Amino acid sequence: MTTSLVQLEAISKSYVQGQRVVSVLRELSLTIAPGDFVAVSGPSGGGKSTMLLAAGGLLRPEGGRVLIDAQDIYALPNGARCRIRADRLGFVFQQFHLVPYLTVRENILAARLGCSRSLALPALDQAAQLMSQLNLAERADHKPAELSVGECQRVSLARAMLNCPALILADEPTGNLDEGNAAVVLRHLAEFASAGGAVLLVTHSSWAASHANRRFLLEQGILQTA
Repeated sequence: MTTSLVQLEAISKSYVQGQRVVSVLRELSLTIAPGDFVAVSGPSGGGKSTMLLAAGGLLRPEGGRVLIDAQDIYALPNGARCRIRADRLGFVFQQFHLVPYLTVRENILAARLGCSRSLALPALDQAAQLMSQLNLAERADHKPAELSVGECQRVSLARAMLNCPALILADEPTGNLDEGNAAVVLRHLAEFASAGGAVLLVTHSSWAASHANRRFLLEQGILQTA
């Protein structure tokens, strides 16, 4: 029996828009195990990013629980929740969130900040290996402004993978990319899951979602199998 890595148990979240209360997650439940590549697609405003942020310990739901390694992460102190994010999770965002004054190598190594592991030789070796795998080795000393959009997204992916996380949470990681660069990112996410990691991808793209081995549709806060 496969042990679950992440469990979203009946999580709910709503926002106030003017005089209306809009429910973006309605008792959403989802279990992710090692080896899963899960894609959640759906229209803009359907709750995909809200679900991802809740799963990553960045947005407390109003109801339900988020369990990572069987721990209710929102029942933990902030410091403990931050350590789980640093040690167990990797984030890939559509807007990259690279530090403009750091080089490619330094942006990747920034993932080790706040992690319980030290910034030692293994991290430098791992960063070099990831840059090689993602065709970034020749750009190691370049800064984000000197990179293409596809290169920036690959730096973001390398940063997410540096600490060998259990789960990568990817929010529209191919939204700004051409098909060739998007295929590279999706291939590496699939390989990460095949090696025993887990991926939770949210996307508008049915083509991107087709690379996952489990696919769901999130509409009006309700999750269903695609």
